[in-house]
Amino acid sequence: MTKPTVLVAAAALIDVDGRVLICQRPKGKQLAGLWEFPGGKVEPGETPEQCLIRELHEELDIRVAQACLAPFVFASHSYESFHLLMPLYLLRRWDGLVTAKEHEALKWVKPDQLADYPMPPADLPLIAWLRDLL
Repeated sequence: MTKPTVLVAAAALIDVDGRVLICQRPKGKQLAGLWEFPGGKVEPGETPEQCLIRELHEELDIRVAQACLAPFVFASHSYESFHLLMPLYLLRRWDGLVTAKEHEALKWVKPDQLADYPMPPADLPLIAWLRDLL
């Protein structure tokens, strides 16, 4: 049986202290309570960068210039009913104050502490890349 591939774009926001933003999935959503990188599903006709600009404004109330989104690495993970393909972008510059509009909570975490937070399976391999880079 072939599973549909779902394209989701995510961003690792990095602050001046080298910490990475993670967001806690809200109650009532799939994988509720787990921590993730902000982003979302790429809509038809949308590029991953356009998706992130939209999602980061909706979720965190920040404005992002496409030129500030640096492609970094991607995750490829098979869930039970679909296959997730998720490019992760690095983001060091944005306008506005990061605010939790859709998540239960937000945390700025040092890369070597990311593994202390329960994350969806697709996000886990990204931790080592961020730890090695930062």
